[in-house]
Amino acid sequence: MSKLGNLGARLHRGEVGYDFVGNRKFWYGVSILITITAIVGLAVRGLNMGIEFQGGAVFTTPKTSVSVSQAQEYAEEASGHDAIVQKLGNGSLRIQIAGTDTSRSDQIKETLAEDLKVDEEKINAELVGPSWGDQIANKAWQGLGIFLVLVVIYLAIAFEWRMAVAAFVALIHDITITVGVYALVGFEVTPGTVIGLLTILGYSLYDTVVVFDSLKEQTKDIGKQTRWTYSDIANRSINSTLVRSVNTTVVALLPVAGLLFIGGGVLGGGMLNDISLSLFVGLAAGAYSSIFIATPLVADLKELQPDMKALKKRVLAKRAQGGEPATAPSTAASDDGYDDEPEDAAPAVVGPRNQPASRGRGRGRPSGKRR
Repeated sequence: MSKLGNLGARLHRGEVGYDFVGNRKFWYGVSILITITAIVGLAVRGLNMGIEFQGGAVFTTPKTSVSVSQAQEYAEEASGHDAIVQKLGNGSLRIQIAGTDTSRSDQIKETLAEDLKVDEEKINAELVGPSWGDQIANKAWQGLGIFLVLVVIYLAIAFEWRMAVAAFVALIHDITITVGVYALVGFEVTPGTVIGLLTILGYSLYDTVVVFDSLKEQTKDIGKQTRWTYSDIANRSINSTLVRSVNTTVVALLPVAGLLFIGGGVLGGGMLNDISLSLFVGLAAGAYSSIFIATPLVADLKELQPDMKALKKRVLAKRAQGGEPATAPSTAASDDGYDDEPEDAAPAVVGPRNQPASRGRGRGRPSGKRR
């Protein structure tokens, strides 16, 4: 743990670091490949929508000795539709049949009671009409759309529109990957999935905003110096918050992994799987996008500005002439993230400069005062 703490301190001071922004094209390519895979999975397999979105019926039986696979066969024969059967902790069965006509529920219930050898009166039936499912789907899309609009507006006000655009792209990236994974693994999309999706989008924004806040602070009056480009400072911002982002992501993933692999795998699926899978995939994708997508994209957008282009040109020219190191700025010399300029450089420096004390002041005098 002490080694990790030392690494975090060295990353913050700029003593070590990975060139995230310099290698952004590689990470852009990785993200594009993952996104294409998710889109192909979504197009080929589609989403397995729950009954809340397409209508259907859920039957909960009393305790029975019939196996899950046999009960699934009975349910599909009785309804003519695919069925999902889960064994509950008390030995009862939860049979979910999506897309079936709710008017046939009594007939299906009677057939199931006969096949499963249980009392028909003890089978609980929950029915969801297709129109209500459409309303739920529309509300979910509306909620997601409103969330994205509000996020873009807030970031544009709190930071600037380029950061809002970068954050929006990162969020779309996270949504696409999470939805694509749902399509590939075939998990059911339920209201729990939507809850998990909205939760991870907020978490993804948290990591992104932390980096953006550091970047905004460190690039204040960046045009007054000629040692570092905007990309250099952006890379420094990522490295200085890297350990924090990794730590918060790992801590968040551990309980979610417990829900997904222990709660869902050992105790059975249902709502645990719906929420935990979206949380697990979304948390990982959100941490990735805040580091490898959002901030490098901000650097690309900023360096399209004429003043940032001119700054980059001056910095590169100075490095070519004076042999300036092309590394991330360090806080070892100043708290604002920029080293002081050489004595023969332009006097303008970003941030406050500590004034050195006069070397000969008070030397040899008991009072330390001038006569």
